[in-house]
Amino acid sequence: MNIRRRNFLHLVAGAVTLPVMSRIAEAQAYPTRSVRVIIPFAPGGPTDVFGRLIAQKLSDNLGKQFYVENIGGAGGSIGTGRAVKATPDGSTILLVSSSYVVNPALFDKVPYDPTKTSTR
Repeated sequence: MNIRRRNFLHLVAGAVTLPVMSRIAEAQAYPTRSVRVIIPFAPGGPTDVFGRLIAQKLSDNLGKQFYVENIGGAGGSIGTGRAVKATPDGSTILLVSSSYVVNPALFDKVPYDPTKTSTR
């Protein structure tokens, strides 16, 4: 008899705490603020045009501003390095091309490691 009563009390306690816990664990909608899209090339190129189209569609669909920042130089390494140093809070996106994996072979020193899956 005690086992059934104990199971019942566990179920009641779980049913009471479920609504409270679900509100605590509720996820925030992304993005909570405007998002910077870094394009590591000069304006007007194919990567820039593609990035601006993507940023516009994301702004339209998600309701927050996605703005493009062109940081060109060194075959895309400068802009990529700036994105690596950005705060990892989801408010910075990097749009790269094949130069991300080619530059380490061409330059002695790049400000990122293309073999890592995370920058932090």
